[in-house]
Amino acid sequence: MSVGLDVHARSVAAAAIDGVTGELVQARLTPDHGHIRSWIQDLPGPVAVAYEAGPTGFGLARALEAEGIRCVVAGPSKLQRPSGDRIKTDARDAVHLARPLRLVEITAVVLPGAEDEAARDLAHAREDCRGDLMRARHRVSKLLMRHGTVYTDGHAWTGAHHAWLARQPSDTPTTRMTFDAEHETVLATMARRDRLDRTFTAMAAESEFTPVVARLCCLRGISALAGFGLAVEIGDWHRFTGSTIGSFVGLVPSEHSSVATRSQGPITCQRRVHIDPLSPGGFNGARGSVFTRHRHHQDRQQPRPPAAGRGRLAPPPRLPARSHDACPMGRCPSRRPGSRDAGNRRLHERWVRMLELKNRPTVANVAVARELAG
Repeated sequence: MSVGLDVHARSVAAAAIDGVTGELVQARLTPDHGHIRSWIQDLPGPVAVAYEAGPTGFGLARALEAEGIRCVVAGPSKLQRPSGDRIKTDARDAVHLARPLRLVEITAVVLPGAEDEAARDLAHAREDCRGDLMRARHRVSKLLMRHGTVYTDGHAWTGAHHAWLARQPSDTPTTRMTFDAEHETVLATMARRDRLDRTFTAMAAESEFTPVVARLCCLRGISALAGFGLAVEIGDWHRFTGSTIGSFVGLVPSEHSSVATRSQGPITCQRRVHIDPLSPGGFNGARGSVFTRHRHHQDRQQPRPPAAGRGRLAPPPRLPARSHDACPMGRCPSRRPGSRDAGNRRLHERWVRMLELKNRPTVANVAVARELAG
């Protein structure tokens, strides 16, 4: 039996198709895992189940796998629907899942472990905190700007800047109350960010992700925080190669080709929501680490190896020199392993060479970011 589940927070639409007779069985279930499991176990076996990845998470898939029921979590963007279908209901969605599962035409997402998902949730919380802090800072600075006050004595959001903010007079008590409320939000968000950073640093130094994070820190511009974000978002690195990871981070061109005509467009940007580019000075998700960290290879001078410390983990002794002077994978095309124009130097020289060939800076930036991902 091929079972499709359209899972929602308060209800689950189920559809089961018999692989021999083609008989269709439909039901409306509660979201309780025990209820869903008992309904599936009453079906004639063997049974395979599919549902779309979404806000309900992977708990149902883990519960079914624990009972020996094969469960596939489908990638929503990879599901194909009839172009002429203008009716969408929960029951029909369940059938649309059961039919491709029967034909083995579902592209499954990787089911993370419970600990991996917890680490990923922590990374998402850190990313949300960064966004909250940016918005809170903007509210404070724009409030002062509306009243003709601009800080010009150095970098913003340092200790001196916060002391300057505390000394600012206000025209009315209401304005002072508004300013104090916004400034307190900035300070509270900074404290929350610092707590998350300490947890991140501890997990990056002592967890199952530590070996990967230590190796990522050998690349210029990637600290322990950025490396940990990459590690938890990508998960199993062995499911990608240097050629296929570009599509995962959205750094491959779109294409519309037919017969002998090949037409390529801008990069697809098709990636996970949480690997969008973030602040280049702070924590970055996977694509953020790739797309903003490539700027560290744009110096016209020969790049130096990444400096020790500065939030980096200590990798194996020979690895930093290899990542700087040799191909990170040890098999650079058209170069013998160990050549000095590979690794960090190779990325720098690729950027310089593309600009010398009069490529647009945006094209050169994307190309270097794509190669950094590989």
